[in-house]
Amino acid sequence: QIAFMTLTLFPIRLFFAAFMMLLAWPFAFIASMGSDEQELEKPLSWWRKIVDILLKAIMRLMWLAGGFHWINVKGRRALPAEAAILTVAPHSSYFDAIPVTMTFASIVMKAESKDIPVWGTLIKYIRPVFVSRSDQDSRRKTVEEIKKRAQSDGKWPQIMIFPEGTCTNRSCLITFKPGAFIPGVPVQPVVLRYPNKLDTITWTWQGPGALEILWLTLCQFHNSVEIEFLPVYIPSEEERKNPVLYANNVRRVMAEALGVSVTDYTFEDCQLALAEGQLRLPSNTCLLEFAKLVRSIGLKPETLEDDLDKYAASAMKMKNEKVDLKEFSAYLEFPVSHTLESMFALFDENEDGIIDVREFVIALSVVCKPSKTLETIKLAFQLYQSENGTITEEDLAHVLKTAMGVSQIDVTHLFRAVDEEEKREITYDDFYRFAELHPHFAEDYLYADQMGAESGLETSSLSAPNGICTDFSPENAEGKNKPLQKKLN
Repeated sequence: QIAFMTLTLFPIRLFFAAFMMLLAWPFAFIASMGSDEQELEKPLSWWRKIVDILLKAIMRLMWLAGGFHWINVKGRRALPAEAAILTVAPHSSYFDAIPVTMTFASIVMKAESKDIPVWGTLIKYIRPVFVSRSDQDSRRKTVEEIKKRAQSDGKWPQIMIFPEGTCTNRSCLITFKPGAFIPGVPVQPVVLRYPNKLDTITWTWQGPGALEILWLTLCQFHNSVEIEFLPVYIPSEEERKNPVLYANNVRRVMAEALGVSVTDYTFEDCQLALAEGQLRLPSNTCLLEFAKLVRSIGLKPETLEDDLDKYAASAMKMKNEKVDLKEFSAYLEFPVSHTLESMFALFDENEDGIIDVREFVIALSVVCKPSKTLETIKLAFQLYQSENGTITEEDLAHVLKTAMGVSQIDVTHLFRAVDEEEKREITYDDFYRFAELHPHFAEDYLYADQMGAESGLETSSLSAPNGICTDFSPENAEGKNKPLQKKLN
């Protein structure tokens, strides 16, 4: 079928879809000319209403060309005055743009998108909220803009937000980002389904690329999509004050409608588990639990690297001095809480109530920069090295156990390979030179012996198609309420 469609219907569909997009461009360009903020808050003029209808028709023909012959819509879309924000999940594909083109609701997009030829003009027409990566204050400005539009009593178009913040494989709903819920206004949950016999829709970092997804989808005779508008969710007073609680409760409602589970993992956790650095994390690493605790105590991803520098500088002054829970609380400048106690327990090696804060710094470095293994190891050398800039085999074992979030690991083979002159101590320069010559040193010297079935430290499979790694699937999410695994136990 793929071969036949590639030679026959695929080029026709691709040409027609591209033609429809080009046809929409002049209408979108004319309609978006001279639009200022005050004009956007006014009702659409008669000619803009006509353009709106024409663009929606053209976009519908574009999806028709892609094999989406009919779009099954359930429920009623709320008016902007009833719900200023539409929260859509699961987000699994760029075909999720279908509800955007049906409603022409505003979306949150990176600022660079407006410079894309043709597509940028269409994006500009729907009056999106742009996020600038180059502006360090962009996150705050984005939240303020969403809040401003959401509280305008329906003057602005509705905002459509995908709160997961990334594409997943629809097997569960990951943690919702709180941006859509900070304004504290009613939202309308919208759920998406693609009930196709063969899934060519899903687009995540582990599956086929964007062009392959487009090719496979256009080679299907028919593609189905269901869009269900759920009842408007009106937050309680407690939810208005707590956006995270609000987000979790809306996610639960959407998961029930979809018949899927929820998981507390986030996009950042997925990046951590699937990092392509030299140290690939084992499936039972407690670093994922550590990453959740880091977020729980208020350390934000956008400021983590600055926090890391601060904590590393303090740890270097303390050298190998160990601290108790109260001292750890003072070190982090966070009050003692259940969350902080749980984090402390991860590093309490002998359960004697004291920890080495250097291990916390190394773990935090892995969470901040999961793919930059050598940067973490360089920092670890600075924390553990003696006055002459060297570390011992025991120190290296501490470093790698913390960087991998496991309780047992044998570094003898690796240390001996690095220590060619048999000095029983190595410098970071020694390690760096060795890593340059052996970029897969972990697989050759650590995983080969330590990641076998007997050790119970098998690495998670990276062959899982399309989406969140197998560790995060609902079937394997059991043990959520189990005691936290200690790193060194």
